[in-house]
Amino acid sequence: QVQLVESGGGLVQPGGSLRLSCAASGFTFSPYTTVIWYRQAPGKERESVAAITGAGASIAYADSVKGRFTISRDNAGNTVYLQMNSLKPEDTAVYSCKTRWGGRDYLGQGTQVTVSS
Repeated sequence: QVQLVESGGGLVQPGGSLRLSCAASGFTFSPYTTVIWYRQAPGKERESVAAITGAGASIAYADSVKGRFTISRDNAGNTVYLQMNSLKPEDTAVYSCKTRWGGRDYLGQGTQVTVSS
């Protein structure tokens, strides 16, 4: 079954760190694939947080996370990570990843990140 599976979310205090994983199941990210991390907070629209194409040929971040979040991909090409440092309460959201494979888009179910003291 082709799907994306996110993990690594949880409860963290402000200033803390988390590393999220987006694992491809049933397929492998191609060298030309773009994987996007999104987040959606309660009552807000979904926003893109970071994107990576290939192993890092192209990387982009939302202004709100620049300098704090880092997106990367493992050498095997099956997992994309989102390292989140200096977390703020406003980073609280469900984080999900999305990619396109076989002519269609895939969006994972997401992982909850809560930043609170």
